[in-house]
Amino acid sequence: MKAELLYEGKAKKVYCVHEDVNSLVLSYKHDATAFNGEKRDVFEGKGRYNNLISAAIFTYLSEQGVASHFKHVLNDTEQLVERTTIIPLEVVVRNIAAGSITRRLGIEEKTAFPSPLVEFYYKDDQLGDPLINDAHALLLTDVTSEEIEQIKQLSLLVNQKLQPFFAEVGLQLIDFKLEFGRNYSNAIVLSDEISPDTCRLWDIKTGAKMDKDVFREGLGDLVEVYEAILNRLEAVK
Repeated sequence: MKAELLYEGKAKKVYCVHEDVNSLVLSYKHDATAFNGEKRDVFEGKGRYNNLISAAIFTYLSEQGVASHFKHVLNDTEQLVERTTIIPLEVVVRNIAAGSITRRLGIEEKTAFPSPLVEFYYKDDQLGDPLINDAHALLLTDVTSEEIEQIKQLSLLVNQKLQPFFAEVGLQLIDFKLEFGRNYSNAIVLSDEISPDTCRLWDIKTGAKMDKDVFREGLGDLVEVYEAILNRLEAVK
């Protein structure tokens, strides 16, 4: 099924598919990066956990009526997805203050926001994925004002659906990053991945961080944490 390599990023390789121009294979790597690639390491087994966790999340969202590029799992580290043209925006939804917003705005970590915050970042590694506003998004990408509003509402819907999804397995959804793309019919759908690499998840009982911050902050064994998340998700299937 898998044909030539189309693109390789920090966490995944993307392959074309023989005889199906509208599909791609995402191959999850065992690499972990942080701080725009300044910190990096390889954790054997990480790719499997990100692949299967992301698949579980996309499957759940599909059941909730949220469209994505995800089709099905191929093996432990690969999944088949619909080909989309990625919109160069990273959309971050924040429920609790953590990470860059605490440093940028001086907000104390663990501060709950009255309502979720939606932020746009321009996808450009050379620029360090800068925070931008709606006017910048209109200038730098091909999205329309209506599509910006659609992306915001979709992001808030995902947040609404994922909070109880994670709460059921004892995790609090602090914040997360989404990417969107246009499929062959030009519809905007969720793309990329949703995993502990792209979500901040804290254990509801202990407050322990169970996401890539374990790697960023040197808090423990990343693979053990990701394995624990997958085990919790599989236990409630």
